[in-house]
Amino acid sequence: MPCVVLLCCCLFTVLHITSDVLAYENLALHQPAWQSSTAESYTADRAVDGLYTDLAWRGGQCAVSLEGQTAEWRVDLGAVKSIHHVLIQYVTGNTVWDENNVYTSLFLGFSVYISNTTNKEDGVMYFRDTNYTRATIPNPVNITCPYHGRYVIYYNNRTHPPYPEGYYGDARIRLCEVEVYGCPKLGFYGESCSIPCPQNCFCHITEGTCLGCLPGYRGLTCEEKCGDNTYGWRCQQTCGNCSNGERCHHVNGRCLSGCNAGAYGVTCKESCGNCSNGEPCNDTDGSCPSGCNAGAHGVKCKESCGNCSNDEPCNDVDGSCPSGCDAGAYGKKCDIDCRSGYYGPNCKYKCRNCRYKKCDGKTGKCHNGCRNGWRNTTCDEKCGDNTYGRRCQQTCGNCSNGEPCHHVNGICPSGCYAGAYGVKCKESCGNCSNGEPCNDVDGTCPHGCDAGVYGKKCDIECQMGLYGPNCQNNCSNNCAVSKQCDVITGECIGGCQAGWKGSTCDAECGDKTYGAECKEPCGNCKKMEPCHHVDGNCLSGCESGVYGMKCNQPCGNCSNGHLCNEVDGSCQFGCDAGVYGQICNIECPTGRYGRSCSKTCGDQCQGCNRFSGVCDLGCLPGWTGQRCDEPCTFGNNKFHQDVFLNNLL
Repeated sequence: MPCVVLLCCCLFTVLHITSDVLAYENLALHQPAWQSSTAESYTADRAVDGLYTDLAWRGGQCAVSLEGQTAEWRVDLGAVKSIHHVLIQYVTGNTVWDENNVYTSLFLGFSVYISNTTNKEDGVMYFRDTNYTRATIPNPVNITCPYHGRYVIYYNNRTHPPYPEGYYGDARIRLCEVEVYGCPKLGFYGESCSIPCPQNCFCHITEGTCLGCLPGYRGLTCEEKCGDNTYGWRCQQTCGNCSNGERCHHVNGRCLSGCNAGAYGVTCKESCGNCSNGEPCNDTDGSCPSGCNAGAHGVKCKESCGNCSNDEPCNDVDGSCPSGCDAGAYGKKCDIDCRSGYYGPNCKYKCRNCRYKKCDGKTGKCHNGCRNGWRNTTCDEKCGDNTYGRRCQQTCGNCSNGEPCHHVNGICPSGCYAGAYGVKCKESCGNCSNGEPCNDVDGTCPHGCDAGVYGKKCDIECQMGLYGPNCQNNCSNNCAVSKQCDVITGECIGGCQAGWKGSTCDAECGDKTYGAECKEPCGNCKKMEPCHHVDGNCLSGCESGVYGMKCNQPCGNCSNGHLCNEVDGSCQFGCDAGVYGQICNIECPTGRYGRSCSKTCGDQCQGCNRFSGVCDLGCLPGWTGQRCDEPCTFGNNKFHQDVFLNNLL
């Protein structure tokens, strides 16, 4: 029934137990108990063991739960009993119980229920703390409220914050003892439980007033027996399948004339098993007089046969299989599934190479796939097709003579083909000297490295600036990009610096050349010596007629054919006629002539020769002579002669 709050009829006291209270029996002592969770080994039964001298929660005498939003504990009194009061001793930590004791905050807000089922909601809540504080809550507590029931339930919760001041944040059980006092048998009351209640009712435990009917009776005065095919407590239980439709006993439900076919037991509520040929079972003990139908066994033929071999029926008495078990089962009755790692008839085969050693008990199929190196549904086939490992998905290396690698770990049993090394022959050899194969175990090159690589395995490319076998050679300093060359040949990347030639830039320019790519021709060095290969300078000076560091500048017209200075081209004795300047290579300007252009042409000259001063372009009118320095007289001037001739004609 729904939970009913009966706080109005309860008396709450603290250790004020009168003489009549002391006469009642502790109905909870050593009875089965349960709690919603258990901390360590402090189980629910410790609260009904009669021990509570050590009130520390780890003292071994208290029931203790884990923390949570709710905490529930109950004791089963074994049957419906008439209850007078409940005494609860809570944990104290063996310290003074006052507002400073930490356990007061855990105790606050608790409730106590009485129910005829394990569900507190089916009973009544006859106490709930709503008023106490850490300073006022008593311990132990004695709650007096006459009622009847089978289960006494302690409950606390922290499900609807905010909580009153002093409440702990979660709910926990810390019960050192719960004592339930009352009469051990319904139908009696009084301080010694010796006074009979009114007929057919259970009564108030101290006053004797009727509170309800005993099992089998109903009505206001409890004088009416259960009817309508019912019996028991509040006539709420239904009679079984009694013979010929007779009513069962109103108190205990017993069928007085036995059961109808197909049922058995004192209340005829048990169904017969699978008796042979559909015969009815014995209505008292349910036994099948002629044995069982195929597929069942036991005295009552209620037990099913196991998985007997080839679906044979089991022995109908003990359930044994005469020819053993079918695949997937073992045991005398073939009713036990194969243990992990076994399969087949009578589970006699071991799972083969299954991952985690688990396979289907009937077929041996590996549920989680195969161990490394195996394949097939039953994992009984090694990896093939040059594969190995997990799901046979890895490819073997380059094993010697084309042999397959080990199906599990991929190791090559006879070593590696040339060009590979390692236990799996999956590593490629480096560039060993002269193309020799490397060691097939560690990959080392027995005679060093080929050009362009170095290292124990000849698998590291030369660092910048090095080349050749084992990278022992330095790139030429004459490379256009300093110390950068081909790691194999040493050929300079980007060509050579000025003055050098060859692929490795280790040869000076020759054939009277110098400079970038040796394309610049040398000058006219003295005694036909070669010029410097880088800058083209003539280290021993110049041949006659040229000057400069590179002897490629021609001398000017020095006076009387003297040689010019081979460094700066200057003429020590001046210039020859018709030229001037530091190196005597500039022609005389108009109006000048002679050595170093030191002489001036005549004023009457229309332009003189820069070497001789002769007026090559003639004289101004009125003048004559090679340099036009003679005045004209009639007849000695070409102009006058031309005029005279014209007049004659």
